[in-house]
Amino acid sequence: MAWIDLNCDAGESFGDWRMGDDQAMFQLVSSVNIACGGHAGDSLTMHESIAMAMQNGLGIGAHPSFEDKLNFGRRKVAMTAQEIERMVAFQIGGLAAIATLQGVKLDHVKAHGALANLAAQERDIADAIARATRAISPDLVLLAIAGTELQRAGERANLKTIAEGFADRSYDGDGQLTPRTQQGAVIHDPEQAARNSLAMAQGRGLPCVDGGFVACQVQSICVHGDTTGAVEIATRCRSELELAGFEIRSFSSLSASGIA
Repeated sequence: MAWIDLNCDAGESFGDWRMGDDQAMFQLVSSVNIACGGHAGDSLTMHESIAMAMQNGLGIGAHPSFEDKLNFGRRKVAMTAQEIERMVAFQIGGLAAIATLQGVKLDHVKAHGALANLAAQERDIADAIARATRAISPDLVLLAIAGTELQRAGERANLKTIAEGFADRSYDGDGQLTPRTQQGAVIHDPEQAARNSLAMAQGRGLPCVDGGFVACQVQSICVHGDTTGAVEIATRCRSELELAGFEIRSFSSLSASGIA
């Protein structure tokens, strides 16, 4: 049976401030990317998120970002590649430590927000994220936006690299995510998100706003946990994929990975 990973960004609460319905999302996806204190998250939220992921048998990943909770990590922060490398290593290491306390290892790393968008286009930033990931453990998988500099950086660093597409985001004709400031950048219609997921899983490429496709292979599909209606979107995407014969399965379950 063909498989596809369905992932969501999670653990994005902080203190008394809550974001998303992780309990519901964790029952629909196969992998989770847990915020590690940059754009969201704290030690308690990390612990709770890991425990919930373990209960649901999910692949567990770190979701590092610019250290900018005020803007949820979606604003570019001026930093050198070396500073970004250290910041990413610090955040992955923090989540790894919380995971170790619970007797589990991290499976993967996925950059968040503005950091991921920057790494998608700039090789030095992409390489910095890949170096930080490999320094923590060469067994970690790098989950990267499909067809970007970050995907190529992971491959250059000899990391197992998984290409990711987005069910709830729109793409331009070059296969780049449309800026969130642009109308239609975030998809709220579950049916459209489900159609996009199926197209990517079937290898038709990245669905663009003009109705065409950009050729690209995708092994993991993301539904953002903070998107309005995320649970309904994830439910519909999973149903559409399963009806088409895809097994929803974490890429981490296909080979041994994690922090030694």
